Order: sequence, then structure tokens, then C-alpha cells
Amino acid sequence: MSQTYPIQTLNAISPIGLQRLDRDVFDIGTDIAQPRGILLRSADLHSVEIPESLYAVARAGAGTNNIPVDAMAARGIPVFNTPGANANAVKELVIAGMLLAARNLYHAADYTRGLVAEQSLGGADLDKQVEAGKKQFAGYELPGRTLGVIGLGAIGVLVANAAQSLGLKVLGYDPAITVERAWQLSPNVEQVTSVEELFARSDMITLHVPLIEATKGLVDAERIATMPAGGVVLNFARGGVVDEAAVLEALDSGHLHAYVNDFPSEAGSVHPKVIALPHLGASTGEAEDNCAVMAADQLSDYLLHGNIRNSVNFPEVVMARTPGTTRLGIFNENKPNMIGQITATLADAGLNVAEFTNKSKGEVAYTLVDVEGEVRDDLKDSILAIEGIIRARKID
Repeated sequence: MSQTYPIQTLNAISPIGLQRLDRDVFDIGTDIAQPRGILLRSADLHSVEIPESLYAVARAGAGTNNIPVDAMAARGIPVFNTPGANANAVKELVIAGMLLAARNLYHAADYTRGLVAEQSLGGADLDKQVEAGKKQFAGYELPGRTLGVIGLGAIGVLVANAAQSLGLKVLGYDPAITVERAWQLSPNVEQVTSVEELFARSDMITLHVPLIEATKGLVDAERIATMPAGGVVLNFARGGVVDEAAVLEALDSGHLHAYVNDFPSEAGSVHPKVIALPHLGASTGEAEDNCAVMAADQLSDYLLHGNIRNSVNFPEVVMARTPGTTRLGIFNENKPNMIGQITATLADAGLNVAEFTNKSKGEVAYTLVDVEGEVRDDLKDSILAIEGIIRARKID
């Protein structure tokens, strides 16, 4: 290997993941001044000056709200995330949230704790008060109820399948479901064609969508009003996808039975019908290890081979390396004749194209090309001179 790649870690990354990075190739630390890669979890990059040296950012987790994704794309810096790595952890938390709400377990446990701690009851007196008070926490069983799952990605599919196995009728909504997820989804899960239908037919609703402009306030007063009385909203996606004021109003009126979420707020956390957890979605050792491994592998594959997997701002481009060639990775605006200009520039430099792939995503595209012949130092300047080229690098 002719060079090493400095990697900056901005959060505590699982050692299991860091072990995937060969220390003969990667220099890893928290105080790297000119990193080629950044590995992080929740660290906020929006107010951080991004060094010119940076090639890629890898997030050990699914959400990338803490990263200026569009600004990175404009500079030819792919941002990787790890969809599915923490899916089982979140699935289990959602199922736990359903049971907490249906059986009133959170408030029941709080009641019992209060009997002992505040009223200093014990023995026969405690037994008497437990029997007298338990009726107020009577709940219901899940079989026969209907769960609506909004978002059928890695987490949503696991939740839908698990809920179906528990005896719930499950409705799913995701107009952009992938073929892979569709195959994984239980055939007993009914896919509906609109969010409105899902709300109107669901006793419980769980959200598994990213926070983007289209999903802000997705759970609003109008949609809540169409739910059957006594409904439950579960939000383990992002706080902003729920209009919390509308939910609290529905809880106060009795139309909603409970709101279970992973995003505490000042108003919601103290409401008697809200169960707010301290962002526990991926807080298991297994999930942290899985996310770190996936993030490290993707970052390594990109830095060493130029391959892009699970990038939120560039297309997936993976190409086996051709023996005896030099690889180039080129980012460009997605507009006509870019490929023609790139190949013409390579031909002018006396290089033969052995393998070539180009894919686009929205307004940007990425090219990997293996060339035969000597790659001179001035080739990069010639490629960058093409209007619409964002970034180019030689991959040793």
C-alpha cells in the first residue's frame, strides 16, 4: 500500500468496528488534523469547518441529520450510513412500547413504586393497596388489534413481521418500498395505498421514516382524528415527524390512549399519558457493534477501492478492480455528455478504458473507471477542467 489514510473519530466508536480498519493502512484517532475519513455517531458537523483533505464521512447509525449532507455532495464527499444495522434493536423497542401502552405497564410500575417509597407500605398493607389499585391499570391484549406501520425499510419490515406473529393485523404503507424489503415482508401484512387509509384503520401506528420536508408533522391533528378512539402512536423514528401539540391535545381529550416515543420534550415528558424514553433506539451493545462494523467496512471500501455502498448523497457504485490498471473516481453533476467528455479526456491522455461504470442520483453522479497506461500527474487537472466535474481522485 503506497499511502495511509488518516481517520478521525468524533464519537466513541465500538472497538469491534475499529478492528475492521487495518492499522498498517489507517491512522485512527480523535485529534487527526487532516483526515481522509470521519467516523461518527451523533457528533454535529453542521457548525464544523470541513477540511479540504476529507474524502468521506461514515455515520455509525441510520440518521444523518447531524451531517450537512447536501454541502458534502457539493464537494464530492459521500456520506455513508448503516441502514439495518440497528434494526433489531429498534424493533424490540417498538414491541416493548406497544406492550407498555397496551398493558399500562409504565404507570403501573410507577404506582407500585410510590406505594413503597412514598407511603412506606409493606406486608399485608402493601398487598391490600396493590389489589385495590390494580384495576386502574387494566389494559388490553394485542391479538385482534390493528397496527399501522408507516415506512417499510429495514426496521419497518421487522416490526411488521414481529407484530403479525404476535397476532395483530398489520397494515403497511411505503410507496417507495424496495424489492428486497418487499420479499422480506410477511405476505400476511396488508399494504395500503395511502397514509389516510392507514390512520383510519389502525388502533396503533408506528413510524419508521426519515425526517425530511415531506414527513415533518406527518402525524397531525387531522389524521389523528380519523383513528379509532383509544389509539396509540409510537414514534421511534424522529421527533419532528409527529406534531406533538396535536398528540397532546388528543391525549387530553381521550381520543388517544398513549403516545410512546424516544424523543423527550419539555411538554411531552411530564404528560401522564406519554411514555418518553431517552433515545434508546440503538442503545444496545449489539447494535453499536453492528453499526460500527458496517460504517468502517463502507469507509474502508471507498477509500481503498472507490466503491460506494449505502451513501445518502451519492448512488451505489461497486466495481471489481481490473488487474494491472489504475482506478479513478470522479464525481460530476448529472447532466448530458459528462461521460463522453470524461472518456475523451482519458483518450487524449493516452489511456485505455478497461472497465467503466457511471450512476446518478438526483443532481449528482459518480464514475469509477479502471484505465490501462501511465496516469500522469496532470490528468486530474484535465478532468477537473471539464465543466460539471465536482471532484476527481486517483485510487492507488
